[in-house]
Amino acid sequence: MEIYKRIDGSKYRNIYVVGDIHGCYNRLMTQLEELQFNRHEDLLISVGDLIDRGPQSLECLDLIMEKWFVCVRGNHEQMAIDALSGKNVNLWFHNGGDWFNRLDYDQEVLAKALIARAENLPYVIELATHGKTIVISHADYPDSEYAFDKPIDLQDAIWSRERISALGDNIGKPIAGADAFYFGHTPIQRKWSPLNLNYIDTGAVFGNLLTIVQVQGDTNG
Repeated sequence: MEIYKRIDGSKYRNIYVVGDIHGCYNRLMTQLEELQFNRHEDLLISVGDLIDRGPQSLECLDLIMEKWFVCVRGNHEQMAIDALSGKNVNLWFHNGGDWFNRLDYDQEVLAKALIARAENLPYVIELATHGKTIVISHADYPDSEYAFDKPIDLQDAIWSRERISALGDNIGKPIAGADAFYFGHTPIQRKWSPLNLNYIDTGAVFGNLLTIVQVQGDTNG
């Protein structure tokens, strides 16, 4: 299991980070088309939670096979992994995983194979771009200072809302060790960027737009 993954931004033209997709495949494709996303030159990094609640979880899960797409592990991917190994099945189904029960045989075979692949998703992605270090994790980077391969609480990385709750009460400091951090997990009305932290789950599955942030490319120098 890979906990950290490093990406060299110089290999891509434009790089974007997208908030929780939650089965909203058509919405994602529409917004990528509006951005003139180039699948041969650009990269999309997801903060996780590709699946559950929305109408096209299988299509979204299949994105992990695309060369232009990388993703950190979200708590919904973890719930699916756990459920297929026989743990906490009801937890997944009660949190939007019931789409799995509606699949036909061939779709179920594909879903099981993709969820098995999701076990290889990292918890943290580090992007090096134009001399800056950008860190992507699902819910939080549960430490006061970032360092590549530093041991962290993996449950907190995909589940914790402690930091964002404290920030809502004007309590908190930047995370040292990187220039910017991007998180999803907690649905909010619009992108929120306190300190060097960026929260980008804007609740696409509840009818809002997906937040897609360009972190490298023409408009970012």
